[in-house]
Amino acid sequence: MDSFLEEEEAAAAKSPAAQAGSALLPALHLPFLPPHLYQPASSHEHKLNFKKSKEVCLSYIQDAMLQKQWKRAAEFLTFYVESLEKDFSTQYMGPSEMIWRIGTEILCHHSHSSMKEFNSFTEQMKTLGVKRYLKVCLEHAFHLLCNGLIDEAYQNLSLAESWRFGEQTAIQDKEMKLIQAYRGLLDYYSWSKQKTILLEHGQDGFEDLSVEQEMHSCFRKAAVNLKEIIKIPGVWDLFVKCYVDLLEFYGDHNEARQVLNEYAYNSKFPANPNAHVYLYQFLKRHGESKKSLISALKILHDIVPSHELMIDFNTMLQKSKKRKKRRLGLEVIFAALDYAGWKENVKAWSCLARQVKQIVISEKHLDWIKQEWNSRKDWWPAFHFSRYLAKRNWQENESLSYEKAVVAGILLGKDCKYFKYVSHQGCKAQVKRFRTLKKFVNKHNPVYLRISGLSDSSVQP
Repeated sequence: MDSFLEEEEAAAAKSPAAQAGSALLPALHLPFLPPHLYQPASSHEHKLNFKKSKEVCLSYIQDAMLQKQWKRAAEFLTFYVESLEKDFSTQYMGPSEMIWRIGTEILCHHSHSSMKEFNSFTEQMKTLGVKRYLKVCLEHAFHLLCNGLIDEAYQNLSLAESWRFGEQTAIQDKEMKLIQAYRGLLDYYSWSKQKTILLEHGQDGFEDLSVEQEMHSCFRKAAVNLKEIIKIPGVWDLFVKCYVDLLEFYGDHNEARQVLNEYAYNSKFPANPNAHVYLYQFLKRHGESKKSLISALKILHDIVPSHELMIDFNTMLQKSKKRKKRRLGLEVIFAALDYAGWKENVKAWSCLARQVKQIVISEKHLDWIKQEWNSRKDWWPAFHFSRYLAKRNWQENESLSYEKAVVAGILLGKDCKYFKYVSHQGCKAQVKRFRTLKKFVNKHNPVYLRISGLSDSSVQP
């Protein structure tokens, strides 16, 4: 970080802290700090003022970071560290996690920062911070990966995995498992690259044999570490996906299924919608029964009713011969459209339009529509069926406006503002399906009265 303060280099050369190989910057005279932060004081005064000085200095650092004034933050951090050294020179004082975190953040954002400086700072934090050695190693590896230095990150993780320091090794067992897991992830990355080469060039020749051997070597190393981490209750999405990919490639589908079932249904693991997504995708890839697919998506619906797979779920339920499942299908698509992210989803509106039309034509299960509509009739008209939305939908997406007009006409009747505007524009443009839609809604307007519980057609939404 010395390069941040070129104008202070002369003073830095004379600083005792710099000569001692301080991990941070040399001492600075900072006139904009309160005097008690840098003026000499007696030992007794130091003890009284140190806590207050530290808090004030940290507040300056926080303010500088929030304003993205990274050079200023670096200066304050330097002063903060040197204050610690000055007040506790007779006691051992390892770098606190606060200094590590702040220093890392500054180095990640400072315009004059380089990878060399970041590596140097991190290595010193590792040396001085035994109690968080593996945490620092893990974050260092992340930083290297973010900068595309995959080989360096792998080497860093390998060295960390071999680290031993008495009882500290056992205390940092969780961090060690993460180190091993991320090394397994990089082994998977190497395996994936080798797999691509093998698939592109076929399976003949000495070169392909060496690629296959390297690929199997990466597979074994990756599988061991990935398998271990996903046994621990937690959210391990990336690790699970990679491990399942390895198993599927080598045909071990039973093991892959067991891993995904455990990840999705083990009560010791936190509720995780992605676990059910991965299981559903696996079952679908392997042609499993509709019952299995519906079971996986039912839990996903309970956790995240707005998930994009609710279209698939609704489609499967509508094709079922069981009334209970078709009823659930209507509930699913109504629930999805409660969310703003679905407001302009043509597929979702098409699913709902198709189902409510079928119910209206058959005049069976109108109570299903009524039950869903009762909890929405106070807010869906403004949320979905305003005149403003009718104009915008018509201009931007004719198909969307048509599907919504079908639903609006059935739920709110022929006098609904959305339906009136879209059907008028469609007829004006001489689009046949809009004329058909208008006739359909006029014909079945009594259904709207039954759904809404009105006794006459004079009430306009």
